[in-house]
Amino acid sequence: MIPADLETDAVRLRKALAKALADDGSLGDPGWRAAVESVPRHRFVPGFYLSADERDGQGLIAWEPVTADTDYGRWLTAAYSDTTLITQFDGDEPDWKQPAVRYGGAPTSSSTLPSLVVRMWADADVQQGHTVLEIGTGTGYSTALACERLGSADVTSIEVDPHRLEQAASALYDCGYTPTLAVADGVYGYWPEASFDRIVAACSFRAVPPALLAQVRPGGKILLTLSGWLYGYARVLLTVNGDGTAEGQLLGGTVSFMSARTHTPPVFGNPIHWAAGLPEAGRVSRHSPERITAATEEAFHLRFLAQCAAPDAQMMTVGESVHLVDVVTGSAATLTPCEDRWQVREGGPVKLWERIERVLSAYDEAGRPEQETFSLHVYGGGQHLRHPQLPDLALPRP
Repeated sequence: MIPADLETDAVRLRKALAKALADDGSLGDPGWRAAVESVPRHRFVPGFYLSADERDGQGLIAWEPVTADTDYGRWLTAAYSDTTLITQFDGDEPDWKQPAVRYGGAPTSSSTLPSLVVRMWADADVQQGHTVLEIGTGTGYSTALACERLGSADVTSIEVDPHRLEQAASALYDCGYTPTLAVADGVYGYWPEASFDRIVAACSFRAVPPALLAQVRPGGKILLTLSGWLYGYARVLLTVNGDGTAEGQLLGGTVSFMSARTHTPPVFGNPIHWAAGLPEAGRVSRHSPERITAATEEAFHLRFLAQCAAPDAQMMTVGESVHLVDVVTGSAATLTPCEDRWQVREGGPVKLWERIERVLSAYDEAGRPEQETFSLHVYGGGQHLRHPQLPDLALPRP
């Protein structure tokens, strides 16, 4: 049973959330603070999953469904917490009237934590009077904030999942927001409403989609997250030039987004099968794989650089061994601990770990530069990550 004073509770929690975000520096612009205080996030998340302190017999995490009917207090408190709320796994649309516990699965839709949402809009330098394209409507909460701040007429939002968009549209219209909405693949932007002053993507791409460059006015900006099959991430703010090129700086922080569905990694099979075809003789690795797998901010940054060096590689740990597999070229590498060192065996046309080692060594020799010191240059001949003390790194062809 939903209490009659839901809206009163929600107003109080919204103001508390806005104050908390302002106090920690996430919400400096008065306009965005007013938007956070006004937009009822609970209307956009009728149900979501929270991690439970249990696993099934296969070790998969249990995800508990939370709705107003199952646990009103937990639902409303979580809706106004600075937390990402997962609303869908593996593309399966939940039945929130009869929700069930899930075990494992890959999140495919969520309501991003509010501090990151407003940070994205602020980092893109979105101002009153700008026309914006949002890629990845999701639940519609971020779209609602943009409508509240800019006015619905200047906001276009697209979503690849028609069921997600239908629910977001209902919530938006019920709250009085009327942006332009469409089911579309963010890789191609949205030509009918172009050109835009700003494009902000709430999903990640392996490289900057060319269609986005063509849909931004000269001097306009694109804020998106680059990612890849090693799950390295970097946010970049690009300024588009009149000749179709663009350049910009990487932004700091350990921010990650779900991949655009057409950019998700392919299935590569059993890594043991790949390892079985490698030469028996190996060599001592110059770097530990922990440099890109550790739960540190530097490893997060290095994983993105490593990914640029071996863009089609995927990684998996089985037992104590780390496997790299490239389904595009048929290459593979396996690193196995041996006393205080790592032994590496490689096969195929691309020496995957050797490429990554070269980047790690160059990074060390350059004094371990921070993420914000790198720039991205996009032009007719490709897309390159650059640093004055490091060799250029090419992104995959979009």
